[in-house]
Amino acid sequence: MSGDALLAVTGLTAGYGPVEVLHGLDFTVGEGEIVVILGANGAGKTTTMRAVSGMIPRHGTVEFGGVDISGAKPDAIVRAGVSQVPQGRGTFTDLTVEDNLECGGYTVKGSIAEDLERWYGVFPRLAERRDQKAGSLSGGEQQMLAVARAMMSRPKLLLCDEPSLGLAPLITKELFKVLGNLRDEHGMSLLIVEQNAGMSLALADRAYVLETGSIVATGTGDELLADDTIKEAYLGVVN
Repeated sequence: MSGDALLAVTGLTAGYGPVEVLHGLDFTVGEGEIVVILGANGAGKTTTMRAVSGMIPRHGTVEFGGVDISGAKPDAIVRAGVSQVPQGRGTFTDLTVEDNLECGGYTVKGSIAEDLERWYGVFPRLAERRDQKAGSLSGGEQQMLAVARAMMSRPKLLLCDEPSLGLAPLITKELFKVLGNLRDEHGMSLLIVEQNAGMSLALADRAYVLETGSIVATGTGDELLADDTIKEAYLGVVN
């Protein structure tokens, strides 16, 4: 798929100081596709996201829309059309919901009023709480705010780092439904890193399994859900 991929990553290595965390990753995300990178704590999932978005030094090739962005800084990558929902949501807790959303639209030229109403339509609870401080929202509401804020920059690709972290199962289910709708109704491409294997693989068009900084398995979401090794390691199912 690399020939027509929206995002094509080749030989990606990255780490912190002298410690190399990622060891030559190759993966792609196609237009209108949800790709999941699955792995346990310490596998390198968040490092992968930080490397793709330019937040940490990295080596290898990162192409977006056929353009090499390997050396681009985070703000240039956002302007190119890549937006990230960071682990832990990253909302500005002392700002209102609407202020948070407006911060997300800082790269958009002209009025963002239409974008605000668009995402209030997708997330009605945010519309009801637009004047509340983000810190007063529930965990699920803050995660939805983080997604909506990321969408305010009008990205072509949304990076989601552990979106289910700290959320109750019912809230997680609701959030994953929203992520699926972003693909189905808005044509969005998504790269999601997750520990919640069952729900993320059910959503994924394709998935990669990351262990200690290397990709050890890949396939469609259905193929990995049916893989006994994956089920035993990540779903607690032993046949």
